[in-house]
Amino acid sequence: MVYELGDVLTETDLETAVTEGKSCAVLVSGREYQDVLNRIGILFEGELNLSRISFCKMETQQEYLYGTLAIPRFLDISGSRYRMCLFITDQFVIIVDDSGFASRVVENIRMRKIHQGVNKGRFLFNFISEFLERDYEILDGMERTLMNMEEEASRRDTENYHEKLMPLRRELLILRSYYNEMVDFSKNLEDNENGYFTKKQIPYFATIEDRAERLMNRTAQLLEYAGQVRDAYQSRLDARQNRSMQFLTIISTIFLPLTLITSWYGMNFKDMPELENGYPGVIVLCILVIVICIWIFKIKKML
Repeated sequence: MVYELGDVLTETDLETAVTEGKSCAVLVSGREYQDVLNRIGILFEGELNLSRISFCKMETQQEYLYGTLAIPRFLDISGSRYRMCLFITDQFVIIVDDSGFASRVVENIRMRKIHQGVNKGRFLFNFISEFLERDYEILDGMERTLMNMEEEASRRDTENYHEKLMPLRRELLILRSYYNEMVDFSKNLEDNENGYFTKKQIPYFATIEDRAERLMNRTAQLLEYAGQVRDAYQSRLDARQNRSMQFLTIISTIFLPLTLITSWYGMNFKDMPELENGYPGVIVLCILVIVICIWIFKIKKML
């Protein structure tokens, strides 16, 4: 699929675009990309495998810019990604994608943007901005989830908090790395080493860099917040364990002297005091020991 870079993105013929020198965005699949690169005149000697793309980068080659994008799916951030690569020349922006994601992004641009792609810089700005646009909404949803978990911790509801918090924290770590990669991606475009972009187009990439950096900072703040929520849960859990240990300590302290008394009188020595009529006395002694232990615990504010 070929789109002319103009006020309205319309389908055009690749051969015509090459002949007439039109600036175009070309969407191709992983099976077709090599033929398209040959027709445009890009010599790409590497092996392109979209399934192996794992991060976002932009590299400057002598005759073109080469970039890869690995965009998390927000319904499954820890799972598979939308993977594509870009070839940028003085005339063309070639996007290689097998998932159909790039095509949906371009269609959204066509329906929503007034200035869709008057030049390569504007087209790339619209394209990248389109899939970064919903990120604030996703991060807001994560923040609300963390706030709810914090409220649960304040109500001493600490059941299965690891199962709730750890996946969310892992997703935030993935997003932070992704936004950091997008910052570097836009910086490399902003450097414009090949001179493919005019001075008026460079601010587009600075805007993308600023947006990605703000998203990265927001993600870092949520990671810090997640750490605070984890500490709150852990404090509640530790307090519960301390109460349990304190209760066991009290029980053990009370029964230890009682065990000593019953063990002593269980030996049945011949000359043991109150051997024949000492049962009531032992009962009174045990009750007295229990009362004294409870009194001491009350003084120590352990009960």
